[in-house]
Amino acid sequence: MLADAGDEGRLGVDATTITISGMSCGHCVTAVRNALAGVAGVEVQVVQIGTAVVGVDSPVTLAAATAAIEDAGYDVVTGRTLNVTTLPPQA
Repeated sequence: MLADAGDEGRLGVDATTITISGMSCGHCVTAVRNALAGVAGVEVQVVQIGTAVVGVDSPVTLAAATAAIEDAGYDVVTGRTLNVTTLPPQA
């Protein structure tokens, strides 16, 4: 759960977007979601093709989330943004 301003004594949790390549379907989304759910300290907020938004409380937790995604068979993209768009049908 994300920390509210009223929560005292808790570490803050930052929402972080992780860009992922190699995802192409609902099965991929489920595999990444399940991999992230198994990481202590990670709150899975949204997983969709190409990205995962997670709540993490430290760089160590983010590294563990990244490792879980890679262990599931997907690549975490760093240093650039991966655009995932749907092209309109051609006439």
